[in-house]
Amino acid sequence: MNDDGDLARFEAVLDEASVSGAIEELLPTGGRPRQLPVRTLLLGMMLALGDHRPAHLTRVHQALVRLPEADRLRLRVIVWWKGGPHLLTYRQTERTFSLVVGALERAEPDGTPSDRLCDVIDAVVEASVPGRWKNATRSVAVDWSDMESFARGPLAAGGTTADAEASWGHRRGNGPGQKDESFFGYFLQAATMMNEEGGPPVPELARRISVTGCQHDPPPVFVSVLERMVASGVAVGDVLADSGYAHRRAEHWAVPLRRIGAALVQDLHPHDRGPRGTHFGAIISNGNLYCPATPQPLLAVGPLARDATAEQTKNHDAQTQELARYKLGAVTACDTDGYRRVGCPATQGKLRCPLRTTSMSLSIDHPEVLSPPESPPSCCCQKTITVAPEVHAKTAQKHDYPSKAHRKSYARRTGVERTFSTAKDPATNDISHGWCRVMGTAAVTLFVACLFVVRNDRIVRAFEIRQADNERRAVAGLPLRTRRRRRRPLTDLVSSSP
Repeated sequence: MNDDGDLARFEAVLDEASVSGAIEELLPTGGRPRQLPVRTLLLGMMLALGDHRPAHLTRVHQALVRLPEADRLRLRVIVWWKGGPHLLTYRQTERTFSLVVGALERAEPDGTPSDRLCDVIDAVVEASVPGRWKNATRSVAVDWSDMESFARGPLAAGGTTADAEASWGHRRGNGPGQKDESFFGYFLQAATMMNEEGGPPVPELARRISVTGCQHDPPPVFVSVLERMVASGVAVGDVLADSGYAHRRAEHWAVPLRRIGAALVQDLHPHDRGPRGTHFGAIISNGNLYCPATPQPLLAVGPLARDATAEQTKNHDAQTQELARYKLGAVTACDTDGYRRVGCPATQGKLRCPLRTTSMSLSIDHPEVLSPPESPPSCCCQKTITVAPEVHAKTAQKHDYPSKAHRKSYARRTGVERTFSTAKDPATNDISHGWCRVMGTAAVTLFVACLFVVRNDRIVRAFEIRQADNERRAVAGLPLRTRRRRRRPLTDLVSSSP
């Protein structure tokens, strides 16, 4: 059951978001006044989800009518009619919810949220981030996950379904024994706060969410979400994303994010790794330009395997460090149009090359170009070359890929995976099929937003309790508590089962 603390915290979130009054102005007036205000409806949705109940309107009604009598009177769950006190009915809850959905959905629903709905969801989720943590970090990790609709998908192409905004999507099973499969529903995306590189830990709170039908490609949709976040005054620094985002066309992901000041830290798709043409003779590879004499084995270095040994990790880091010596270094920063100038690594003292006579005076510890090109290209003749933003707009990022610095920075992305795991935890609110019985983008998004408000509240309280315990143990000279790692991997358990 919820306590008085939950009610007070959820009310504070709604008051800070200041969306209830704006929604009330959109609802029709006239006739008998509605008993249930929008603010009380949203509060009931959060209370129901906070009590680990599914996203059913019947559960919302139960959460409201079980409040203490003083709160029921204050929130208009009980009102005085001519015949005496009247307790809120389920029909009134359903009516107010349908009016809110009708006011926030698109005039012609297409599986994407309307501008009004985006404003409401952004404000509610942002309000669930406590003020003391809002400026703790600028880094976010983004990802998408599947969320099934309560309706059954059409059995044939062009068939009918109860949820016209949902569609067929594809989800991958990364766990042992799981297979890829299709599902009918929506793509749920989230941007989770992550600590800065080398910075103190922060609570992994969802800063923005998005729910769209599977017929819409997730990365371009979430670009507009991040653009709205920056426009609202929330600065974006590192954006951590997997290859599902990085593999999109540059104008659909990488370019607009750089335009708002984001620094990309992402995994490259296998189709985008390695040499991809030349620019003024320099080799384009993994988002950088390299000397034409770069050894091919270095250009072929891929990301480190998850199960790599200490010796393999050491060798991999040595290879990426050697590759960095052949990279054309930046001479100027990008101008307003995205152009910049880079210089030969020999002129920057990173390697020895006969075409750059001054570089031959470097120590023999530097790598040496033994077979320079017979007809040197522009990158070998000129002091610097101009690099247009479209040369490697898709693959350029903050750290050299796949260097040690990139690996450590990218490791923070697992925070967004934990965001979805907490949302799909059967012990709390398992957003599997049947969790939400309403249909349509607006209706589903309202419940999902309330779910992430509850989830953020739970995460920040647990984080601050853990931090306080760590400080207490540090003062007392006791070792910090650490999470126990599994001694036996799940793959071994699956393979040993009959």
